[in-house]
Amino acid sequence: MRYLSTLPTAPMCLVLVAKSRLKSWKTAFFLTFGVAIALNQLPLNRADAATPETAPAALKQVLTQIDTAATNKNVAGVLQYYSPKFTHSDGLTRQTLEQSLTQLWKQHPQLTYRTELKSWQPIASGIQAETVTYITGTQTVNGQQLKLDASLETRHKIENNQIVRQDVIAENNRITSGQNPPSVKINLPSQVRPGQEFSFDAIVQEPLENDLLLGSVLEEPVTANGYLTFPTVDLELLSSGGVFKVGRAPKTPTSQWISAVLVRHGGITMVTQRLRVVDGK
Repeated sequence: MRYLSTLPTAPMCLVLVAKSRLKSWKTAFFLTFGVAIALNQLPLNRADAATPETAPAALKQVLTQIDTAATNKNVAGVLQYYSPKFTHSDGLTRQTLEQSLTQLWKQHPQLTYRTELKSWQPIASGIQAETVTYITGTQTVNGQQLKLDASLETRHKIENNQIVRQDVIAENNRITSGQNPPSVKINLPSQVRPGQEFSFDAIVQEPLENDLLLGSVLEEPVTANGYLTFPTVDLELLSSGGVFKVGRAPKTPTSQWISAVLVRHGGITMVTQRLRVVDGK
C-alpha cells in the first residue's frame, strides 16, 4: 500500500484490517430472511406478487423472530428455517451457511439485523417472498471504530415451512472509520448484459482542500469461497476527487462484487456493490 505514511490517521494496518472486515462482513449478507408459515393458510390462486400490507400476520411475525435470532447470534434459531436441501445463487449450502455465520458472529458480535417484506406470492410448491435486510454494526480495530451500514435484497422460495432457495437481487454495503471519512457517491448499474462495458465511479462529495486522497478499486467474482477470502488492497494517490473506472462484464451470466476504498486525512470509506450479469432477454 503506497503513500500511507502521509496519512497519520490512517495507518497501513488499519486499512488492511478494515478491508478484511469489509469482505468478512459480506458473510452477513447471505443471512437473508425467508419465512416459515402454514402454507395452507394462503390463497393459492394469486397470480401476482402481493403487497406487504396484505401479508398474513404469521409471515410478519416470523420475519421479526428471525431478525431477533440473528441479532442475538443464535445460529440454531436461524437455521431452523433453512431446508437441508437449501441452495443459493452464490453457491452456498446450509452447511456452509452455518459455518460462516458461526465464524462471522464470533468475530463481529455487534451486528444488528432488520428485515422488511417487499412482496409475497403463493406458488404451486409453497410461497415466494422478496425482502430487504438492513445490517448495521460497529467493530473496534487497533483503537479505531469501524461502522457498517448494509442492505441486501433477496428472493426466497419456501416449501414445507423451510427456505429451499435464495437469490440475491441487489447488495450494497459501506464501512467508514475515522473522524471525517469521505462521503462517497457510487455510480454503478445494478445489472448488465454479458460482455457489456460499464462504468464505475466512486465520487467524494466534499472538497478535499489540501488533503491527499488515496484509493483503489477491486472487482471480484461472487462465489461461496469468496465470502471467506480476503484480498489485499494496493492504494494509489489519486489526482481527482474519486476513482473512475471502465470495466467489461464477463461473457457468461454471473455476479461480481465491485468495491472501492478511499482514504483521506480524516478517515476511510469502503463501499461494495453487487453487479449482476444477466442475459438481455
